[in-house]
Amino acid sequence: MASKLLRAVILGPPGSGKGTVCQRIAQNFGLQHLSSGHFLRENIKANTGFPRTLVQAEALDKICELDLVITLNIPFETLKDRLSRRWIHAPSGRVYNLDFNPPHVHGIDDITGEPLIQQEDDKPEAVAARLRQYKDVAKPVIDLYKSRGVLHQFSGTETNKIWPYVYTLFSNKITPVQSQEAH
Repeated sequence: MASKLLRAVILGPPGSGKGTVCQRIAQNFGLQHLSSGHFLRENIKANTGFPRTLVQAEALDKICELDLVITLNIPFETLKDRLSRRWIHAPSGRVYNLDFNPPHVHGIDDITGEPLIQQEDDKPEAVAARLRQYKDVAKPVIDLYKSRGVLHQFSGTETNKIWPYVYTLFSNKITPVQSQEAH
């Protein structure tokens, strides 16, 4: 259990490494990771929706005050390549990338042996539209948190190169439960 409550949001376009960064934060700092992508997919199935918009940010304000907001800035071409090479194990949410985190057996989840899928919106023809939509919707949200002084931006093409900076930022807010090397 973490010694302090820390409320943080990780923003970034599809494929930017939000899930990986969140897993590492949870592991290194003993924090709970709640994935908006998971909630979004569940709400779409239930036809209730879950907008990642300024309206959502304002609604969140009514529930709690955020300590940190991180945005991951990754070049368009890098995102396009990552997304089109991403496969998931739908029941668990485990993500594989054919370039840098491939499954041991192509198309098969390492843990369960079940088939992996490529989400429709990760297929090359859908990626450009998703990235344009994110840029339009995210700008006012990013501007809001920037104006409040809680926004921290990290840029790069590899999560492993961005991670040490995120780790340092969190280490200044909460005591790690294990070292950053243990990821």
